[in-house]
Amino acid sequence: MGTALKRAASVSLDLDNLWSYMKTAGIDGWQSFPSYLDLAVPRILEKLDRHGLTITFFIVGKDAALKRNRAALAMIADAGHEIANHSFHHEPWLSRASREAMNAELTRAEVAIGEATGERTVGFRGPSFCLSTPLLETLRERGYIYDASTLPTFIGPLARAWYLARADLSADERRKRSLLFGTMKDGLRPIRPYEWSLTNGRLLEIPVTTIPVARAPFHLTYLSFLATRSQFAADAYWAGALATCRLFGVEPSVLLHPLDFLGCDDLDILSNFPGMLLPANRKLAIVDRVLGDLSRTHDVLTMRGHAAEFTRQPRKISRSPAFEADEAALAA
Repeated sequence: MGTALKRAASVSLDLDNLWSYMKTAGIDGWQSFPSYLDLAVPRILEKLDRHGLTITFFIVGKDAALKRNRAALAMIADAGHEIANHSFHHEPWLSRASREAMNAELTRAEVAIGEATGERTVGFRGPSFCLSTPLLETLRERGYIYDASTLPTFIGPLARAWYLARADLSADERRKRSLLFGTMKDGLRPIRPYEWSLTNGRLLEIPVTTIPVARAPFHLTYLSFLATRSQFAADAYWAGALATCRLFGVEPSVLLHPLDFLGCDDLDILSNFPGMLLPANRKLAIVDRVLGDLSRTHDVLTMRGHAAEFTRQPRKISRSPAFEADEAALAA
């Protein structure tokens, strides 16, 4: 896979906007849908162009529906990056919704994203990695090629507890977020691409890669969080993660977020989020390190390109889905 000298890898970016972070944390004012896309998108595209990378952007439909964001989103498509679906409302409890609500959510996002970028989405990532069997089957019915909503790690409940301790949320809002970032069982899921075996067919899953064996996340949010304590530790952690993937033959799928490109000198309203105590120049240096290493050592693909590589494999692993969200839906 990949070139003769390099293994394949994929890079994606969840284009969560300022309002979605505020909504997740219960910060008032998100209802007016404040945006930092005009600041973040050119900065992101400049870094990707510097390292010669074409990646996948998971876009929130609500942002695409707002005309004031259209220019920034069109820049992404014009630069040749893949456009994928990150839901319309960016609500982590989508996985518990009815099939009718899921279809409505996906339809609204597809239409808005298509009008903003001219692209039809064939890939999906659930907000905060939310996923359920009905959601997978809905994606399959709608002709999606892949899903990318799994983060196979054991620390999801710890991340959720850390987040809920800092968020200003009502009891009902906390209940809705009870599966945020997944469960301990998610740490047992595969870290390599595989196919879901569904009642209506098969659907490719491309997990966000975690460190083999340890199952610890290493996307840039974690590196920035480590860097607030020690830049040496962050650099060593990233180098170790990449080396471990190479040792175990794992072709990494690396996740980015807009906050990886923004610092406390750009906005302070999200100071409680991981890594947001660092200034932009420190965070951009981490971005350069990560993207530079990936471009030198891997054949970096979009998620759709990674999916195409997988389909060329002679043997494919299939899994029957089982999610906490399925059990919650049955109990409702």
